[in-house]
Amino acid sequence: MSRSPLTVLSALSAALLLALAAPAWAQSHAGHATAPTTTDASPADDRPMDHGSMDHTKMDHSTMDHGSADHSQMDHSKRDHGSTDHSQLDHSTMDHAAMGHGVPRAPAPTEPLEPIPAVTAADRLAAFAPIDHGAMEHAPEIHSLLLVNRLEHWDGQHGSGQAWEASGWVGGNIHRLWVRSEGERSDGRTGSADLEVMYGRSVSPWWDVLVGVKQDFRPADSRTWAAFGIQGLAPYKFETSATAYLGEGGQLAATVEVEYELLLTNRLILQPLLEATFSANDEPSYRNGAGLNKVEAGLRLRYEFSRRFAPYIGISHERLFGDTADYHEAAGEGARDTRWVAGVRVWF
Repeated sequence: MSRSPLTVLSALSAALLLALAAPAWAQSHAGHATAPTTTDASPADDRPMDHGSMDHTKMDHSTMDHGSADHSQMDHSKRDHGSTDHSQLDHSTMDHAAMGHGVPRAPAPTEPLEPIPAVTAADRLAAFAPIDHGAMEHAPEIHSLLLVNRLEHWDGQHGSGQAWEASGWVGGNIHRLWVRSEGERSDGRTGSADLEVMYGRSVSPWWDVLVGVKQDFRPADSRTWAAFGIQGLAPYKFETSATAYLGEGGQLAATVEVEYELLLTNRLILQPLLEATFSANDEPSYRNGAGLNKVEAGLRLRYEFSRRFAPYIGISHERLFGDTADYHEAAGEGARDTRWVAGVRVWF
């Protein structure tokens, strides 16, 4: 049977097209082949696929049709949600009402799993033992203090000598018995010395009122004064003492002293001092004139090895005024004197 040249040409064209289309068709179905890659052939497995054990990180989900996937049949309980990047998820398309978030949870139990036993009398006795007041040690009602504020050697323009200033008390927080003493020695003799014994009563947390007597032993004949005054801690921590004295023959005198402690460190302390004395009457025999008699200004730097013991060095300047200066100059003494001092401050 003879064929026309046109028929033969058409058959050859069809065969060529089939040969070209076969490799492309085989490549497009290679990714969806379900046959195992092992050499041993096994029958087809019709069981459902466990997506929880699949490694989805190597799949290209961008080419998959998620619209036709039935997620209700998937077991998401085995999925590791800790590695999920929630920032890339579109939560606006999720149906949170169907996820069970609105289902109320059971309330937490109000009673402990193990009931607490009732408190017994033995428990209360163990927690609050009876107090034996007879065995307690109470602070004593009587206290005491002796402070040697200045015990020093001085070297001035008109010689050298020693000086002291001390005070002490015994009593309680309100009522106390005060003892104060101050004096000076020069060239081996006592130039001035006095002793005060006074009753003190606290009138505020910072101030005491004092009433008592003062005995002068030098510079002239001894004499006794009635003393009354006030002492305490002024604002800004200025230690202040003001005392008036009424002596024999109607003589009236007064002494005012102000000290301040400036803490350079916890142990290094700078202490300025200002003291002034006054007299109402002129007394040539005692070399005291009327008015302002003497002003002393000092500056002492001490180091406290302990609160009870503190050596110091410093400088002190004294100046006499009015008739008092004239009486001392007539006796061969200067009206002014600047002294270098070194001493110790102790208390018991």
